[in-house]
Amino acid sequence: MSEQSKNFWAGVRAEVPLIIGGFPFGMIYGALALNAGLSNFAAQMMSSMVFAGSAQFITTQLVREAAPGFVIVLTIAVVNLRHMLYSASLAPYLASISTRWKILLSYLLTDEAYAPSVVHFEKEGATPSGHWFLLGAGLALWTDWQISTALGIFLGAAIPESWSLDFALPLTFIAMVVPVLKNRPAIAAALSAGVVALFANSIPYQLGLILAALVGIAVGTLLEDKTNTKPKNDLPNYANLRDSLND
Repeated sequence: MSEQSKNFWAGVRAEVPLIIGGFPFGMIYGALALNAGLSNFAAQMMSSMVFAGSAQFITTQLVREAAPGFVIVLTIAVVNLRHMLYSASLAPYLASISTRWKILLSYLLTDEAYAPSVVHFEKEGATPSGHWFLLGAGLALWTDWQISTALGIFLGAAIPESWSLDFALPLTFIAMVVPVLKNRPAIAAALSAGVVALFANSIPYQLGLILAALVGIAVGTLLEDKTNTKPKNDLPNYANLRDSLND
């Protein structure tokens, strides 16, 4: 098996736990899209073209609430700003690939694809075939999302409320977030955004999500800057080095 194939299937395997949690998530979106007034075709095409679960959920909620178009666009834009951070995080490992590859991988880069991929790249570093890992993870999730959306559209309102499938949403994001919370800025950003989202939940048009995202980004950036500007305590002790050389 070639290195490309090994990395591709490693990405697929790493994505399986998130696929399991994301499948009910896609079903819920399909059902909610119909209830919001979207046609079957529009609901499925949103999953195929937009391919962003949180943005799709927000869109269906805002459409149901008859929110102004600019509010919908602004909300989705702010919520999806995190993808710029994902891209910047992975850029050093993908700098050598062609523009065509970058376009394809940018389309497949989602929360669930980023989480295992960044762990893989941090462990393996930049390799000639490393981008195949992200391709495997992204395609696995894309396939899962299309099937689960179609199933949700097909079942529609027939899904019993007793199934409580909405539990998949928080569980999926918890599974994505926890592995990458490795330092104080990341933990503080996640906690601050979560607290703000909780207390701002009642703000109309889901604008509380925008506020939570901005607060989380600000807190993480501030603490990251402070961490980077701290004096390093692990610099060589030149006095001891000089004494040892004299000895």
